[in-house]
Amino acid sequence: MLSYRHAFHAGNFADVLKHSVLTLVLDYMTRKEKGFCYLDSHSGAGMYQLGDEYAQKTGEYKNGIEKIIQDKSAPESLEPYLSLINSLNLSDELEVYPGSPGIAKAFMRRQDSTHLFELHPTDIQHLEDFCQRWRKVFVKQSDGYQGVLGLLPPPSRRGVVLIDPPYELKEDYQKAVKTIIKAYTKFATGTYIIWYPVVKRHFIEQMEKDFTNSNVKNVLQVEFCLEADSEEYGMTGTGLFIINPPWHLAEQLKEILPYLKTKLGSQQSTYQVTQLVAE
Repeated sequence: MLSYRHAFHAGNFADVLKHSVLTLVLDYMTRKEKGFCYLDSHSGAGMYQLGDEYAQKTGEYKNGIEKIIQDKSAPESLEPYLSLINSLNLSDELEVYPGSPGIAKAFMRRQDSTHLFELHPTDIQHLEDFCQRWRKVFVKQSDGYQGVLGLLPPPSRRGVVLIDPPYELKEDYQKAVKTIIKAYTKFATGTYIIWYPVVKRHFIEQMEKDFTNSNVKNVLQVEFCLEADSEEYGMTGTGLFIINPPWHLAEQLKEILPYLKTKLGSQQSTYQVTQLVAE
C-alpha cells in the first residue's frame, strides 16, 4: 500500500513531539566533532507547504505547530526545534514545515552523512528535489527497513536511526521493532527512534513486550495522548521508543510534555516518560 501522504498531517501534534525529540538528538550528536550517520527509513517529501490542498484539507497543523511557534513561554528544551521552524519561515506567517529530512538537513555537517529511504513515487520525487545541493546525502526509492539494516554499523560508529512508518499495515508495528532488534545486534551503540501512533492499544503493548523480551538495552518510551484510548477509528495519541537516548533527554521531555498538554491538549490529555528497559 502506498496511499499514505504525510502532507495531510505535516506539523500536527504528533510531528511536534517527534520532531522536537529528533532535533534534541541531532543537536546532541553535533556536540562532538567526529562525524555521524543519519538513517531515515520512511522519509516522506522532505519539506511541506502548509498552504497546499493537502495541509489545508485537514488543517492538522493548526492544532500543532501553529499554536506554539510564536509562544514566548515555551520551555528552553523546545527552543532548538522552534528556532529551526522559524528559520524556515521568512515571515511571521507559517508557510512551510519540514519533514524529518528537513530537520536533519539543518544539523548535518561536512563530516556527517545522510541516507534517506522512501517508496512513494510522488514523495520520492519531492525528496530528490529537496536534496539537490545537499552534500553527502543519499536518497533511495527502496524498502527502508532493509535499507537501514544494510548500512549498519556505519564507518564512524556513530549514528542516529529514525524508523517512522505510516502504519498503513498492522504488520508495521512488529516490523519496526524487529528491525531495531536486528539493527541493535549489528550496532548496539547507535541511537534509534521509533515513532508510533496510538490507534489500537494492543499493538503498542506488543511492541513493549517485544522490546522487554529482547536483548536491547536502554529503551526510553515517550507518549502524548490528546484523548483516552478508544475503539473508534482515529489516532488519539502519539509515542516514541528511543534506544540509547542522550543522557538528559528524559529530563527535557519532562519539561516539554506538560507544556504540550497545556497548549495542544485538554484536561483529558495524558503523557508519560518511562524507562521501559534499563541501561
